[in-house]
Amino acid sequence: MSNKQPIKLIINADDYAYFPCTSRGILEAIQTGSITATGILANLTELDRQLEWLKPLKNVDLGVHLNLTMGHPLTKVMESKLVKYGGQFPGLYPMVGLLVRGLISADDIYKEWQAQIERCQVVDLKFLNSHEHIHMLPPLFPIVMKLADEFKIAHVRQTQPEWLVSTSVNALIRNVLLQAVHVINKSRYKSNTPRLIGLNSSGKLTINYLEKLFATLVSGHTYELMCHPGLFDADEIKNSRLLDYHQWESELNLLKSNEIQALYQRNNIQLCRYA
Repeated sequence: MSNKQPIKLIINADDYAYFPCTSRGILEAIQTGSITATGILANLTELDRQLEWLKPLKNVDLGVHLNLTMGHPLTKVMESKLVKYGGQFPGLYPMVGLLVRGLISADDIYKEWQAQIERCQVVDLKFLNSHEHIHMLPPLFPIVMKLADEFKIAHVRQTQPEWLVSTSVNALIRNVLLQAVHVINKSRYKSNTPRLIGLNSSGKLTINYLEKLFATLVSGHTYELMCHPGLFDADEIKNSRLLDYHQWESELNLLKSNEIQALYQRNNIQLCRYA
């Protein structure tokens, strides 16, 4: 047994309420102790029923996975700005274009994210992050920090580049951009927020990737592993393109496996929740 302080690791499942089937997979992971946190997509139609599923659970931290890139907004003012897109969020890059051109204001985003947080207040909220990390954009990061203060939410995800196993051109471009926004936003960070890991294999975690990643972690530090476990139901998930980005059941099985438990033990990793 190592005399070093353990590495503490929050296992945080993004996208709760994306689909009922993926939420059921996240619930299974919570019940087996395989994850310790999950972020809720607050603007999806079947949320209220899925929030009820969370209420009895005591062994998981809950947060809001703030959204500007998928589904319908909750506020009328945001919907009115998206008429060209059928009143729906148009995706990451078109949304960034609307922000850059001033067609959507900081106040519009503040009100939309405020509504998303309020919709989730039937459960205790410990953290904020965002779908596709859009909150890290320098004009948006102060908004999420302001909302965290107003709602007394202690933790805001700090997405930073992960250079480990960064081989693709897209990964390199993403990491360069994340490094730039990290430097710009750094003075606003909350000091008690753990370092995010898992970015370079988002939606497709494997034991080999985690073995390399865990070997880089520092004794005594706390980290947050981003993951996307779930169950797949073809009757619910009809957009085949999503399968290019998510291996929900593979991640669920990995997080529940004896293999990952052995990996935690070898690297002196203790699963934990937000402080």
